[in-house]
Amino acid sequence: MSEIDTTLNPELTAADTKTVLLNRIYVKDCSFESPLAPSIFDQPFTPEVKISMRTSTRQFENDNVEVVLTITADATVDNRSVFLAEVHQAGVFTVRGFNAQENAVILASYCPSILFPYARVVIADLVMKGNMPTLVLQPVNFDAILAQAMAAPPDSKPS
Repeated sequence: MSEIDTTLNPELTAADTKTVLLNRIYVKDCSFESPLAPSIFDQPFTPEVKISMRTSTRQFENDNVEVVLTITADATVDNRSVFLAEVHQAGVFTVRGFNAQENAVILASYCPSILFPYARVVIADLVMKGNMPTLVLQPVNFDAILAQAMAAPPDSKPS
C-alpha cells in the first residue's frame, strides 16, 4: 500500500501563488415559516415549490472574502403559502493571485459550489423539522449558470 504525504508546503501558499482556501463555513441566517400549520396537516397536500438562489460577496483584509449563498424554498398550495424556508450559507475564502476576471469566476461559481451541499442539508432539515413533504434540492451547475449570465445581453443582466 502506498502512502500519500499530505504535509502542506508553505511555499505553495506564498503571496505570489494562485490560492483559494476555505477558512470557515457557517450558517449566517436561516428561517422557516409555516403559516397554515397545524391545519394543513389535516389533509393530504402536494405543494408547488419554487427555489431561488443568489450569492453575495464581501471583501475583507488579507485577500479574504465572505461569500454568502442564499437559497429560498417557497411552497404553495392553491396560492396559499404552505412553507417558506431560507438559508444564508456562508464561507470565508482566501482568494489571491488571480486577475479580476478569474477572481469573479471563483467568487460566482467555485465558492458557491463549495457552499451548496451545506445549504442543501440545512434547507432539507428545516423542511423535515416543519413536518412537510421531503424536499431534495438537485445538484446545481454554477459554471453553467455563470456562463449563461455572462452570455446574456448587457441590458438583461441584474445590476
